[in-house]
Amino acid sequence: MLYNLLLPLADDFALFNLVRYLTFRTGAAVLTAMLIALVIGPGFIRWLKKKQKKGQPIRSDGPAGHILTKAGTPTMGGLLILIGLVFSTLLWADLSNPYVWACLAVTVCFGVIGFLDDFLKVTKANPKGVSGRLKFIIESAIAIAVSLWVASIGSPGLMLPFMKDVMINLGWFYPIFGVMVIVGAGNAVNLTDGLDGLAIMPVIIAASAFGLIAYLVGNVIYADYLQISYIRGSGELAVFCGAMIGAGLGFLWFNAPPAMVFMGDTGSLSLGGALGPLLW
Repeated sequence: MLYNLLLPLADDFALFNLVRYLTFRTGAAVLTAMLIALVIGPGFIRWLKKKQKKGQPIRSDGPAGHILTKAGTPTMGGLLILIGLVFSTLLWADLSNPYVWACLAVTVCFGVIGFLDDFLKVTKANPKGVSGRLKFIIESAIAIAVSLWVASIGSPGLMLPFMKDVMINLGWFYPIFGVMVIVGAGNAVNLTDGLDGLAIMPVIIAASAFGLIAYLVGNVIYADYLQISYIRGSGELAVFCGAMIGAGLGFLWFNAPPAMVFMGDTGSLSLGGALGPLLW
């Protein structure tokens, strides 16, 4: 938002030229998302504890000690991540970029699915939540819709690293490939979550790598030098990745052992949904 508001004024106010630089806006997105999580975190966790008397139901197939040590710890902490990620991205990214909106759409939609799952677990005291089959159907529908949208604004092909002139045209297989990658990534993070800080650290590392790749692929000079395909506008996803990193770091402050809050499916599914479009 700030990019779209301040860029037209850059000729009159030299300081506003900073928004032209992806590196500046990516760094700002990291700090903004992290500060949001750190500032609202304590009050938000107290509110969750008040609303969730028993906290997240502890799975019986986990470590035996968790039944005693983790009981009463609130879940849905992923809302902290989601708020920081979405707000920071909207603040610092170029909102005319379709790739940013595609990533945000999948992130928010997967986050809503995770929220409903957590809500059922807490209110019904049932560790299973939403059925796996229903989640898969909804996630697949979201992935297909976004895949078709992205295919309509770009080439539905698969590019190979360091082979810039080689592209495999996926055609109608593109939406199916999108489902495999997006739903797979979403549930991979969901399956990883289970111990304090276990899921968020790999997500931060992955987001850092994808942010760097997005920046290089979106820069015509670096892409040509590294012999990788240049994708116009993809560099803007570095800002999205920066917001994910910042939100993750802010959440980690409260999720590091001993955890004050769990991210729940709200966090794991939304983070997986955020990584999915970047992979694909």
